[in-house]
Amino acid sequence: MNLDSKIYVAGHRGMVGSAIVRRLQAGGYTRILTRTHAELDLLDQRAVFDFLAQEKPDYIFLAAAKVGGIQANNTYRAEFIYQNLMIEANIIHGAHRAGVQRLCFLGSSCIYPRDCPQPIKEEYLLTGPLEQTNEPYAIAKIAGIKLCESYNRQYGRHYISAMPTNLYGPNDNYDLANSHVLPALLRKTHEAKQRGDKQLVVWGSGRPMREFLHVDDMADACVFLMEKEIGEGLYNVGTGTDVTIRELAETIMETVAFKGEIAFDASKPDGTPRKLLDVSRMKALGWQARIGLSEGIRSTYASFLESAASSGVPPRLTF
Repeated sequence: MNLDSKIYVAGHRGMVGSAIVRRLQAGGYTRILTRTHAELDLLDQRAVFDFLAQEKPDYIFLAAAKVGGIQANNTYRAEFIYQNLMIEANIIHGAHRAGVQRLCFLGSSCIYPRDCPQPIKEEYLLTGPLEQTNEPYAIAKIAGIKLCESYNRQYGRHYISAMPTNLYGPNDNYDLANSHVLPALLRKTHEAKQRGDKQLVVWGSGRPMREFLHVDDMADACVFLMEKEIGEGLYNVGTGTDVTIRELAETIMETVAFKGEIAFDASKPDGTPRKLLDVSRMKALGWQARIGLSEGIRSTYASFLESAASSGVPPRLTF
């Protein structure tokens, strides 16, 4: 990429897309294309094809997606597979039709088998059954990876896939019914403190292990891959370290200054026992995460408080 490249960021209002826009702007890129959902419905194939044919961006970051936590994934299975399949298919095929040579597709670490060896290498994809609670979403993301691979092989495109671990940061979704574990715990802990509760109820057993990556690190990794003109492949993006859900809750409680105790609700699902990414492929290219978990949670909580103060309600992700 160079500074006068025309760059389309799909999903710029979401947590990842907005972070990519911030990173591009900080890097001096000025020709950044964005469209709100009202301006361009990414489920509308003809509208997407026409937009890309008219604008002909040099690069595309495909960060648009329908996302959510365990409960949302397990409840709205049809919407998660349909909408994600349509978004990625419309943009990737539309990019090809428009002659766009380079694209970065953003996936998720949930693409890997439920009982993967740890840490998870990219080559473990499609080697075992998926976690059932988010299988539709995972299948959609795997299809996106295979779309990129297929257009590269058949048409000589340079479409890459970046698979982040669990993301958090500014513009996250704090809806308790649909959010991921870190933002949900952050909001629950904040509200428990406000109410003066003596307990913080955490879903599951607290034993599963998770890796967390600040979204600004994810954005930096995506721009890094495009700037290096990486032409193909799947790349895990993470920190290479993980914590138990109990340890995560304790870190959040310390950040929020909540003095109560943790109570685990074993009636709620744990999900995958462990998801730690092998990030050696990215390290070999010269990139690694820089924002530590404690530092990242502190800055995210500050962003949460700022957003809540300005709106009167906790922030919620918009697509």
